[in-house]
Amino acid sequence: MIVYGKNVFETLKENPQEILDLYIQNGARDQRIEKILSNLPKSIRLKTVSKKEMDKMTDHGVHQGIAARVKDMALMSLDELLNSLPDSTNTRYPLLIALDEIQDPHNVGAILRSADAAGANGLILCKHKGAGLTPAAVKTSAGAAYSVPVASVSSMAQALKKLKDAGYWVAGSDFDEKSVDYRKGLYDRPLVLVIGNEQKGMSKSVKDACDFKVHIPMYGKVQSLNASVAAGVLMYEIQKQRDNLQ
Repeated sequence: MIVYGKNVFETLKENPQEILDLYIQNGARDQRIEKILSNLPKSIRLKTVSKKEMDKMTDHGVHQGIAARVKDMALMSLDELLNSLPDSTNTRYPLLIALDEIQDPHNVGAILRSADAAGANGLILCKHKGAGLTPAAVKTSAGAAYSVPVASVSSMAQALKKLKDAGYWVAGSDFDEKSVDYRKGLYDRPLVLVIGNEQKGMSKSVKDACDFKVHIPMYGKVQSLNASVAAGVLMYEIQKQRDNLQ
């Protein structure tokens, strides 16, 4: 897989074993790229390429003159993710983010970035329905794809059932007659926050698996937020309420 962008390399310098080949655009070696290179092992193969080659390699993404061929990202199983989480008796309960058929890889990346910043413990993707960890998602995550554990599941509804059996509550982001203002959600417990598809929201089976649903009030003419923006708002509200419990 090809990943690109300077922010990605700020995280990759902590995981240099993931890099197979490093590509620098001819004439693009600025101070920040030089700093990145100085922190990477000399064993990494460095290749200088033209802008045309770099554009083609990154599918014309915003590469900032640097890209790498890396090992395929290892996704966890749900069991592996659960085993990696802190004990739910801690003051800071585990928080997982589940993406139900999110289609835009840029949304996946942006949600990963917010999850890292807000201290979430992991992300759950649906294997066959929705965007995965594509190069665009990794780039948008600004390196958070390497710091936030990501699990892949075949059925989101079944995964949520398993999490509920393990003691997690499921909160879905949805605007219907049964959802409550997000500031009134029950967050003082192990929690899975579900973000639904950009157009149609959560699927029926996932909605049915939710213990409660929350919405963000809209005060203007626009009646919805971008999925990644909504996810960020909700994550920080969850952590704000948990901070108040300490």
